[in-house]
Amino acid sequence: METRQMAVEQTTGAVTNQTETSWHSIDWAKANREVKRLQVRIAKAVKEGRWGKVKALQWLLTHSFYGKALAVKRVTDNSGSKTPGVDGITWSTQEQKAQAIKSLRRRGYKPQPLRRVYIPKASGKQRPLGIPTTKDRAMQALYALALEPVAETTADRNSYGFRQGRCTADAAGQCFTVLGRSDCAKYILDADITGCFDNISHEWLLDNIPLDKEVLRKWLKSGFVWKQQLFPTHAGTPQGGVISPMLANMTLDGMEELLKKHLRKQKVNLIRYAGDFVVTGESKETLEKVTTVIQEFLKERGLTLSEEKTKVVHIEEGFDFLGWNIRKYGEKLLIKPAKKNIKAFHKKIRDALKELRTATQEAVIDTLNPIIKGWANYHRNQVSKRIFNRADDNIWHKLWRWAKRRHPNKPARWTKNKYFIKIGNRHWVFGTWKKDKEGRLRSRYLIKAGDTRIQRHVKIKADANPFLPEWAEYFEERKKLKEAPAQYRRIRRELWKKQGGICPVCGGEIEQDMLTEIHHILPKHKGGSDDLDNLVLIHANCHKQVHSRDGQHSRFLLKEGL
Repeated sequence: METRQMAVEQTTGAVTNQTETSWHSIDWAKANREVKRLQVRIAKAVKEGRWGKVKALQWLLTHSFYGKALAVKRVTDNSGSKTPGVDGITWSTQEQKAQAIKSLRRRGYKPQPLRRVYIPKASGKQRPLGIPTTKDRAMQALYALALEPVAETTADRNSYGFRQGRCTADAAGQCFTVLGRSDCAKYILDADITGCFDNISHEWLLDNIPLDKEVLRKWLKSGFVWKQQLFPTHAGTPQGGVISPMLANMTLDGMEELLKKHLRKQKVNLIRYAGDFVVTGESKETLEKVTTVIQEFLKERGLTLSEEKTKVVHIEEGFDFLGWNIRKYGEKLLIKPAKKNIKAFHKKIRDALKELRTATQEAVIDTLNPIIKGWANYHRNQVSKRIFNRADDNIWHKLWRWAKRRHPNKPARWTKNKYFIKIGNRHWVFGTWKKDKEGRLRSRYLIKAGDTRIQRHVKIKADANPFLPEWAEYFEERKKLKEAPAQYRRIRRELWKKQGGICPVCGGEIEQDMLTEIHHILPKHKGGSDDLDNLVLIHANCHKQVHSRDGQHSRFLLKEGL
C-alpha cells in the first residue's frame, strides 16, 4: 500500500506537504495540467480497449492531491456553491476549502441523503431535484474528473447534452444537416423518455459504468429527505448531482450505433440532447421499427418512452425540439423559435413587470435586460429576426401599460417624456439619462431583441474529443469562435474574448456558471485605470488568491503576460 501511495504522489505531483499548504498557495495552473494529463491517458486507454489501465489511472486521479483540489474548486466556484445539503454546511473560507481537500477520502466515505426540492415545469408538473451535501458534491466532482474521459470517448457521435464543447445549437445544426437536403428523410420520430434521471436501473449502472463500484453504489442508495422524512432510492440518479448528467448520458450511449446496425440505408439518423431526442426515417414503417428497437434498448436500462410526448410527424408538419420549431416549407428547411418558447418568454416578461409595479425604472431595466438578452442570444443562430422584432413590439406595449398604470391622471406626452428617451433615430427607447461621477450624461435603457445580430453557428465535428491530443488544435480554434456568456456585461464579454475564455491565474476555463471578478492589474488606489489593458477577468476564488499574496498580485499577473 505504501508503494502504491508513493506511485500516486510521483504521478500526480501531489507531495505530502502540499496538503498542509493554504488554499490560496495552490498552483492551479499546474493542477489543471496534471489532471488533464491523466485524463488524456485515460481517454487513450479507452480508445485502445485497455480497461485495466483505465481503472488504474482512474484510481490515481481520484487519489491525487490536484484532483481533489480541482474538485473542491469546482463546487466552490459554482454559482450554486452557497446552496447547502441536508447538513446545512457550505465551504466559503480558504481554511474550510483546504480542510475539504483532506476530507475527500474513499476509505470510510459514506454519503448523506439528498435534500429533495421541487421546481415547476412548463407543463405545470413539478420536477424533483436532489441536492447533495457540499462534501458529496465534491466527491462526485472528483470521480467525474476520472469518468469524463471515458464518457467522451465512448459517447454517441450525435449526443450533444452535458458534454464539453457541445450545446443545443450543435443539435439544431445536425437537424439541419440531415433534414435540409432535398433527398432527406421525410418523417421524424419526436421522442421523450419518461423521467429519464429518476428511473435508470441501479443494477444496470453498477454493471456497466466503469467507475469505482462501491462509491457509485453508495451514491445511488443514499436516499433523500423530504419534509424531515428519509426515503430510500431504488432507481434513478438524482437531478442536481454533479455526476448525474454524465451517468444519464452513458446510460443512453449506444442507441445510435444500435439503430445504424438494425436499420441501415433507411435514412435513420439520431440527434440526442440528454433525454430528448429525434430520429429521422424514410417512412412511418421505418420509424415503427425504430420505436421497437429503442423500447427494447431502454427496457434493459429500466426506462420507457413517454406515450404522451412521443409521436411521428412529417417534415412539412414540423416538430419542436429544444425550444425551436424545425419545419420544411417546400424545399426549404427553417429552424425558428417555437411558439411555446415565445409564449414562455412573454409570460416571464409579464410576470416580471407585475412584480415590479412599484419599482423604479432602473430596477425594471436591470431585471428585463438579462431576460431579453439571454433569450435573444439563445435563438440568434436560427431564423429569428422577425420574431425578435415582434417580441420588441410586444414588450413595448407591456411597458407602456406599466407606465400608464403608474400615472393614470397624466397625459400621454408627459408619460412619454418621463419614461422614454431618444437615442440616435429612436424616439421611444425605454430609458433614462443619468449623470456619472464626472458629470457626464449617461443613458440607461432597455435593450431590444431585434438588435441581436443573427449569427450562424458552426456545428462541432461529431468525432471531436477534448481529451485526445489529435483534437487539441481543433478545440483551440473553436474557442476563438465562442462568445462570452450572456449574463456578462459588455466589459466582461470583451475581457473573456481577449483572454480566450481562460483564467490567467489558474489556467482553467471560465464557464458560464462560474463566479468571476474583474481584477485591476495596477490597483486604482495606485493610479490604475479602468481601461481594458489594466483589467483581467478571473475566477472569484482566484481573485481572493491573488489578493492574498501580500501586495504581489499585480506583479504576479504581469509575470503571466497580462
